[in-house]
Amino acid sequence: MSKKIDVLSLKGEKVKDIKLEDNIFNIKPNDAVIKDAVVAAMAGARQGTAKVKTRSEVSGGGRKPYRQKGTGNARQGSIRAPHYRHGGIVFGPVPRDYSKKMNKKEKRLALKSALSYKVLDKELIVVDSIKFETNKTKEMVSLLEGLNLINHKVLVCVNELTDNVCLAARNLANVKIVMPNEINTFDLVSSDNLLIEEEALKSLEEVLK
Repeated sequence: MSKKIDVLSLKGEKVKDIKLEDNIFNIKPNDAVIKDAVVAAMAGARQGTAKVKTRSEVSGGGRKPYRQKGTGNARQGSIRAPHYRHGGIVFGPVPRDYSKKMNKKEKRLALKSALSYKVLDKELIVVDSIKFETNKTKEMVSLLEGLNLINHKVLVCVNELTDNVCLAARNLANVKIVMPNEINTFDLVSSDNLLIEEEALKSLEEVLK
């Protein structure tokens, strides 16, 4: 049986209800694939630019500090060996790529699983449209208050990015604005609610069919 969800106005009043695509919002969530997608997203965000200098890269040490024999000391070839002060570092970090690969089917399954969880947990909120007359932060605050989301971390999905909506959300740390083709598993998992326009919902269903 297809799931239905209420479409609300910006004031939180029911306008109508619509059917959700079962193969997107009503599947059995796959926790393992969701975890893989989150790990891949976090790994991809790592810069991997940590770097130290080895004995071949530090300055100095162009000649032996003293002769090979006759001093009573152990033989040394350079004052920039790792056991010397200011010497090179052994087995230190070097630039690397931390990103992990996922198959396209796995990515889609993870996204559908995360969307299905939003429906199961009643964290999906659909509004008829999100349009503001000004770019003031109070516009977005008023919307969140009308939907009882003011203290929640909200992922807002709009079908078209407008200056007023983007600027109204810019100063709110708990709000992130995305388009349907930008929604990803990590953002869904890390947000308390998904607030989406009706047109954006249709676009999202088209993308994931």
